[in-house]
Amino acid sequence: MTIPTLFKQYIWLVNTIHKAGSISLVEINQLWVQTEMSGGVPLARTTFNRHKDAIQDIFGIYIECARRNNYRYYIGNEEVLREESVQNWMLSTLSVSNLISESMSLQNRILLEQIPSDGAALRIVISAMKQNSRVEIEYQRYSSADSKSYAIDPYCIKLFRRRWYLLGRFDDGGYAMFSFDRINDVRQLDERFVLDPDFDAAHFFDECFGVVIGDGSKPERIVLRAYGLEPYYLRDLPLHSTQRELESNEEWTDFEYYLRPTNDFQGYILSHGPWLKVLSPPTLVQDIRTKLQQSLENYVEK
Repeated sequence: MTIPTLFKQYIWLVNTIHKAGSISLVEINQLWVQTEMSGGVPLARTTFNRHKDAIQDIFGIYIECARRNNYRYYIGNEEVLREESVQNWMLSTLSVSNLISESMSLQNRILLEQIPSDGAALRIVISAMKQNSRVEIEYQRYSSADSKSYAIDPYCIKLFRRRWYLLGRFDDGGYAMFSFDRINDVRQLDERFVLDPDFDAAHFFDECFGVVIGDGSKPERIVLRAYGLEPYYLRDLPLHSTQRELESNEEWTDFEYYLRPTNDFQGYILSHGPWLKVLSPPTLVQDIRTKLQQSLENYVEK
């Protein structure tokens, strides 16, 4: 059996159990034999157990058995499939990849977005992260004509708006974000670093909308009013983990957030034009007004 075939089975199994909540092996087989992968042959218990162990090793997803509940299977650490976790991203990406690979006859009718990274720098950084090795990067900011060299501890990587970013820590304890598409060169150093035992990547970005971390803004309560179809989009794809719906009627819906009103967050609001309005705080209202006025001035004939 080929590796791609096995991966398809792993993904199908996780999705089936996750969707069901809890399910017996008999019920799994009832669904399994309806798939093309099965060839009409039920999934043997020994094969199921091997798949279960492989899923744990590869994805870090635990399939548990509730013996007191008629031996029904469930995802033991279901929280990883509800968060912006590596497991959830891998599972979603592989699921879509499998679906597309089975639909190559439609390749001219399936359009994808390109992520601007060839993967070489990403591989080097991930290798360094595994070994707790420092890296040296040649980085060219948009505002500079020349690149600059930085020696940093690679703490984590983050995918945001189709771009990969590296969170690096300097010798003085400060952090900075580096976009992979602006890294001209990277090399893994022989120097080792000790990862801060209290560092939690997800917690580090809790108060952030995206990847802006050092602009000095503080987290605060923000209320946005969404018009038209925008409330539906926000319900389906929340802007932030703190999103909470406050009030709604036929014309608008108010959403509450607790985060830093950084430039990337303001940029998102501005990109939605008349469909998003800031209600509070007053400082953010003024910032958006100022930027909108500046935008209008760009259209004034001089």
